Order: sequence, then C-alpha cells, then structure tokens
Amino acid sequence: MRSGSLVRRRQLARTLRELRVHAGLTIEAAAPLLDFSPSKLSRIENAHQGVDVHVVRSMLDPFDVGGDRWSEILELTREASAKGWWRAYGLDDRGYIPLEAEASTIRDFTVTYVPGLLQTTDYIRALFDASFRRRSEATRERDVTVRKIRQERLTSAERPLELLAVIEEAVLHRPVGGPAVMRAQLARLVEAAALDTVTVQVLPTDVGAHAGIDGAFTVLSFEGLGEPDMGYVEHPMGSTHVEKEEDVTQARLVFDHLRTVAYSPAESVSVIERVAAQM
Repeated sequence: MRSGSLVRRRQLARTLRELRVHAGLTIEAAAPLLDFSPSKLSRIENAHQGVDVHVVRSMLDPFDVGGDRWSEILELTREASAKGWWRAYGLDDRGYIPLEAEASTIRDFTVTYVPGLLQTTDYIRALFDASFRRRSEATRERDVTVRKIRQERLTSAERPLELLAVIEEAVLHRPVGGPAVMRAQLARLVEAAALDTVTVQVLPTDVGAHAGIDGAFTVLSFEGLGEPDMGYVEHPMGSTHVEKEEDVTQARLVFDHLRTVAYSPAESVSVIERVAAQM
C-alpha cells in the first residue's frame, strides 16, 4: 500500500476533476447530483478535503465511470487515505517526509552538513544535539529512526529513490560529532556513492561565488504520478515548500549548473577519501 501523502491526495483530486470535466459537468451542475455544495466539491478537487471510498464511489456514476477505470480510481482513493508509515512515529502528512516518500528523484544541494539520506546514526545524533530545537532523548531517538527508515529507499528493490547530491567541500572538513564520527561519516559517503541510486559530487571551495551561494535547497521529482517537481528549503525558522513552476525550474537550472562546476563523481570520491585520511 502506498502512503496517504499529499502527493497521492493531489493525484486523486486531479483525477476527480478531470472526470467531471470529461462528463461535461461544471462544479455547479455536478454538486447537486452528489448532494454536495459547490464549495465542498471545489475543496475535494483541490485536495483541501479528503474523501473515502464510499464518497468516491458515489461520484463515479454521475461521472459515467466504469470497468477497469472504476477499480483504478477506488484503489487510488484507498492509497490517498491510507496512513503513511511516519504516522506511527507521531508525524503528520504536512511536512517534507510524505513528499519524499512519493518522490522518484531527489536533487539535494547542502552547504552545512551531509544530506540527511546519507548520514550515519552518530552523525544524525550529533546534529540533533547541536540544534537549538530541544529534543528529549526519546524524541531524538525517534527522529533518528525516522531518518534511517527514509534512507532505506536508496537500496529498495521495489521503489528505489534516486539521489543526486551536491555537497559544499567545507562540509567534509566540519568534524560533526568529533573526528571519529566524521571519519565514519565520510566512509559512509564513499560507500553510498557506489550505489546505482546515488550520485555524490563535491563543490570545491575554490570555486568562489557560485549560482547556489544563496543557500541549500532540494528539488523533488515524481515520475509517473503526473505531479510537477517541487522545491523545498529548510531554514532556522522552519521550512518552505516551493511549487511555483518558474521558481522550481530556476532551482533545477541552478542545481544543474552546480553539477557542472563540482568535481565529477569519481573525483568527489577521491576528495572525500583524502579528507578522511587527514582527519
């Protein structure tokens, strides 16, 4: 069962809207047929209100849907309403994790720390301990577990996640958790870079000012789901989802440029190994 993330709810909402339009019905004409108000139907079609199988089944007859298409849409409804694995850890569907869970490719540019999907357990703990966001020991260990679960998709045979990571060279020299923790983290980077799903490139410090100088960012792609790419930016006051097409396109262009000025994947591994040997 796929997760009930925002991506799946949007996919269902878009499908229901397309079915209504194909049936030649306006929202105002369709709503009375469903015993809905036009505003309720609009909320459903914009993924602002969830629906269950019973509600969707009632919508398919007026929209003249049958056969295999009927079964496909009901299955999508079940997926959209299913609880994601992160709910068992007290997390809701509004953050980054539900989006990443449905992504096919992640483009990640980091300037202060190793990308979360490539972090070792001790490195994660050291970052959490240094954060101004206070965590109890139980919450810290929960968050460590969640991050490790996210990493499993890099080696998943059924639903692999492709990670393209560009890392500022300074990150390699910052001894998060101390030299021993950092050496293990650098070894993990080398190990991960050998995976078919992972590409690691180091951005040299001597590049100077560059297109990504304004800060770290992530771009998520959702191949096969009909969803546009989405940007994501974390900052000290929280995080921001970026959906405006021109902004996301700009982020992709910046990322592609950073890859051209970064060390090649093979060169990057050599740089990481050299830094580890000197630590």
